[in-house]
Amino acid sequence: MYASPVDYSSGLVPQGNWRILYGLNPLAGVIQGFRWALLDAARPDSLMVMSVIIMLMLLISGLYYFKRMEKTFADVV
Repeated sequence: MYASPVDYSSGLVPQGNWRILYGLNPLAGVIQGFRWALLDAARPDSLMVMSVIIMLMLLISGLYYFKRMEKTFADVV
C-alpha cells in the first residue's frame, strides 16, 4: 500500500530518479488515471505510459512462464 499512491498524491514523489523508480510500480499509473477520470485531478504524465509498458512485460512473461509450466502444472497442484 505504501508503494502505490493510494493514501497520498503521486505529486509527492520528486522528479528525477525517484520518479522513474516510482513509475516501475504498475499500479501507480492506474491509480493516477482513475484520479484524473473521476476526481478531475492532474492529467497523467509519462507515468501512465511506463505503467502500461511494465504491465505488458509482466503479461508476456507470465504467459511465457505458464506455457512452459503447463505440461507439469496439474501434477504439481
